[in-house]
Amino acid sequence: MIIITNNPLIRNMDYVNGEILYYDVNIMDILILARDRVHQGHKLISHPLFSSVKPNENPYKTIIISKDKGKLDINGLKVIENSISVASKFLKNSEIKCYSDEILEDFKFIDYTIISEKF
Repeated sequence: MIIITNNPLIRNMDYVNGEILYYDVNIMDILILARDRVHQGHKLISHPLFSSVKPNENPYKTIIISKDKGKLDINGLKVIENSISVASKFLKNSEIKCYSDEILEDFKFIDYTIISEKF
């Protein structure tokens, strides 16, 4: 598996049997990076918007894709494209939030907890 994330807590996971790609970018960029990999033949393993936390609320996002490439997964492509569209709407209609370091740590932990259940 390949993990695409902007969450520093995920970057430091040492028990993952796979590759961790950490990027210091926003959620939309993580979604686009995952979409680009789907275009290359990777398959989505985790849903890009699998939690009840809205994209405009938590600045951290982690997506799991297959390590192996195959034929273009049309269903996976539809899911990631729809996720980009949904996230774009949420982010467009919200103001930029400035969170305290303590709240950011909580958001990192939420993303970490959700994604670590996938292992």
